[in-house]
Amino acid sequence: DAVPGTAASARDKLRAAEPRPLVPDRERAFQALRAALNGTKPGTLAFLTDGAAAKAGDATVRQLAELQPADLRLIEGDAAKTVAVTAANNAADAMTVKVTRLNSSHAATVALNAADAQGRSIANGRVDFSPGQSVATSSITAPFEMRNDFARISVDNGATAGAVHLLDDAFKRRRVVLLSGASGDEFQPLLSPLYYIQRALQPYADLIQPGDSDLAVAIPKLLASNPSIIIMADIGRLPEETYEPLTRWISNGGMLLRFAGPRMAAAPADDPLIPVILRQGERALGGTLSWSEPQLLAEFPNFGPFAGIARPADVVVKRQVLAEPTPDLAERTWASLADGTPLVTMKQLASGQIVLFHVTAEATWSDLPISGTFVDMLRHLLQISRSGGVTSEARGNARVAETLPPFRMLTAKGLLVSETGSARPLIPQAGTEPTASFDNPPGLYGSEDGFTSLNVLPEDAELKPLDISGTNAIREGLIGGESWSAKPALFLAAFLLLLADSLIVLFMNGAFSRLRPAVRTVGVIAVAVAAGFLLQPGTLHANDTRPGDDLILERLDNTHLAYVVTGEQDVDNVSERGLEGLTQFLTFRTTLEPAPPVGLDLTKDELAFYPIIYWPVSATAPMPSSAAISRIDAYMRNGGTVLFDTRDQISALDNGGNVSANGERLQQILANLDIPPLEPVPSDHVLTKSFYLLSSFPGRYTGSPLWIEARQGGREATEKSAATADGVSPILITGNDFAGAWAIDDNGIPMLPTVPSDETQREYAYRSGVNIMMYMLTGNYKTDQVHVPDLLERLGQ
Repeated sequence: DAVPGTAASARDKLRAAEPRPLVPDRERAFQALRAALNGTKPGTLAFLTDGAAAKAGDATVRQLAELQPADLRLIEGDAAKTVAVTAANNAADAMTVKVTRLNSSHAATVALNAADAQGRSIANGRVDFSPGQSVATSSITAPFEMRNDFARISVDNGATAGAVHLLDDAFKRRRVVLLSGASGDEFQPLLSPLYYIQRALQPYADLIQPGDSDLAVAIPKLLASNPSIIIMADIGRLPEETYEPLTRWISNGGMLLRFAGPRMAAAPADDPLIPVILRQGERALGGTLSWSEPQLLAEFPNFGPFAGIARPADVVVKRQVLAEPTPDLAERTWASLADGTPLVTMKQLASGQIVLFHVTAEATWSDLPISGTFVDMLRHLLQISRSGGVTSEARGNARVAETLPPFRMLTAKGLLVSETGSARPLIPQAGTEPTASFDNPPGLYGSEDGFTSLNVLPEDAELKPLDISGTNAIREGLIGGESWSAKPALFLAAFLLLLADSLIVLFMNGAFSRLRPAVRTVGVIAVAVAAGFLLQPGTLHANDTRPGDDLILERLDNTHLAYVVTGEQDVDNVSERGLEGLTQFLTFRTTLEPAPPVGLDLTKDELAFYPIIYWPVSATAPMPSSAAISRIDAYMRNGGTVLFDTRDQISALDNGGNVSANGERLQQILANLDIPPLEPVPSDHVLTKSFYLLSSFPGRYTGSPLWIEARQGGREATEKSAATADGVSPILITGNDFAGAWAIDDNGIPMLPTVPSDETQREYAYRSGVNIMMYMLTGNYKTDQVHVPDLLERLGQ
């Protein structure tokens, strides 16, 4: 409003003026001033300023000098006190704060304060500047829960908008639970299902992994820690008792993020904690429902959390799980492939969400986990996870919020007020950070249920002094702008008053007249206290050993073959004598000398001591409890192997409907286990050569194949298959009655005949047992021989 007027009217305008918390638009003000002067040379031109350049190359003073005033004066505040907070990041163990100052000529220490939403100071810190340093970073150390309560970071006694940095829910550090369907391998971390997720989220979230591999036990404990996201990598089937607490947690605002894999591809299609209906099996390059070429990603849609992320040109997908087409599939799809098939889908469940990546969390099915786009996608999901903020409402749903109304505004003195004035609603733009302006001054935008913060300065801002070189400007200090803190004086006065009040009370009660008796009383108390210390008993040392420790040490010192006790005496006797026969055969034919076999009660015995557990399936035995099934599931997830034997010569996985009673019982057991896809042992598998060279695995019978975990990608050349046969199958299934062929009496005589009666078949049954045990104990060690020709060729031999 550059209109000439009288000195009195100018004085009235200055008295009524209120500073605004904005980076000034000095170019616009200069153009208005030049237009108002219309070529007239001013007499005295006074420029009231904070002394900081509004932008790089700010030439305001030189422009004012070009107007040729008779007297050009710069009236500015104390540059030494001009400090601004430009960024705050809730890191793993502290809140890191970035501060910039105007006067960098000397060393300085700036006190920082963290306050909650009610304005209460809950943490403090400081930032140290060295001479010549205008930008510095410091940390405010506080517990995780306390840091999540921070609502603003400010400079102590700053009293300016720039000295305050407002925080919203996006700054809160989330707790993320990580669960995997497969055990991690510390020697091959890149093959771990959770490796890339951990690397992507570790800088931005507190990651929690279960202390118990039994999901039925671990999930309720993890939910008690109030996580924002639970991430499951290739978990196909959850324990039945976990569905209800997980559903309740999601409905209350949690996000369940799942990644596909072989287990999920083989899981039932009616899982309520999967956002879409999945087709059985997976879509693979070169297989059924296949592509002729690996698929690229399509552009991310302009709705959903991934809006604004650039499409990666180098990420290809070779395998995925497919969603069954439904009318609302497009609305539930947050990312897709170039041919339109969904890559990321979601389902809203009350206040929470279920999200599914249709590829694995490691790089076996796609290149996505090893790309920067994967990090961006997980960060965006982290931001929309449960926080009660506007981000969750605006970006988490299928449509991005169009406008955010002003909720609380920041004054020039750094105070939040509910008066929004002429502020306009904030319109978020995908992929860009909003900046404060005259239409959108700094403050909070949204509502009481959730808001986003808008601060005065961007993260990369740096305070620089105004350039007055080449001008005749005269600097003057701003009078009346100084302030001082009364806090020390008030604290001192309060302490002196408290001391005086205490002395007056003691004097009125006659304490000073009874000084000598008081001294005697103090002596008696001191003697009593000393006697109390002398009469205390000596330090007691607890016995560190507990009942059962000797048994644990024995199990750890020796290798035992274990079997499941079914409760049927005949079955359990054959299992015990069969494993005893295999134990003796291993001792005579190999360097392995196992200790006597052990029968297990699945509900209470520790399973981790045994590399393999033999489970004779009996239709007449009691069905295992859900707790026993959960413990077996955890055992297999941690690297153990269960050998199921239906003992009836019939494959329990027969698709032709020819299933025995024992086979039906096995299917009931497997229905509650999270097992991978299975296949008969291929001819080139390590099981066929781990000790003896075998082409089949007979027991008392020969009609049933031995089933193991299927290899991903199907059967290729022998060298490639062996190279990818990492680890040990967590499950083996047969119907050939291994224990019946191995069982011997106390005299070493076989207890049961083979069918047909053939001692050679029994020999091969023992050899099958040896190969299985060597496979359990050495894994894919034997596959290394496949690479010998290549290694010799490289060595030039």
